[in-house]
Amino acid sequence: MIRCRDLTVSFGDRTVLDRFSFDVPAAGVTALSGPSGCGKTTLLRVLAGLEKPRSGAVEGIVPRQTAILFQDDRLLPWRTVEQHLTDVLPKSRWGEVPARLALAELEGEEKTFPAALSGGMGRRLALARCLALEAGLYLLDEPFAGVDLPRALRILERLKKLPAPVLLVSHEPAVLSAANAVIELDGPPLHMM
Repeated sequence: MIRCRDLTVSFGDRTVLDRFSFDVPAAGVTALSGPSGCGKTTLLRVLAGLEKPRSGAVEGIVPRQTAILFQDDRLLPWRTVEQHLTDVLPKSRWGEVPARLALAELEGEEKTFPAALSGGMGRRLALARCLALEAGLYLLDEPFAGVDLPRALRILERLKKLPAPVLLVSHEPAVLSAANAVIELDGPPLHMM
């Protein structure tokens, strides 16, 4: 289990996390819900090791075994859908590309460049690339932005079967109700409701 204890993060005189504590279950999908600007993304960045808290500790995360999906897709316009996955997979695992594309429902798009993808397709490609990293914890910031709800719910069911825990941010009620657990947040500073 991943434990966050008394995390405090400030940007100048603005405190975003103030002695915030919570546990991430060891498996399944846990959704973070709360208003924009309450500190959800900052919390993900702390868990990913991208933001250092002023105080507090995170336990149970193995360094370099966390994968994060940012709010922006960060796709490379000169790389095809397939190349976005082979860029992060070792060559010995390139045979997994079709299964990774199927997870994100991108079959048949292997040779497509990002400019030819819809916004939802680009988001699903970014998600597939993140999941190809095979981490011990997946941190997904709005993974279904621009993705139609029926497809998002199908993909969410596949995420529940991953061997590592998933912590995702969503504002979509149907996604929240389909997650294994939901943590309702408010802030700043971030706190549980």
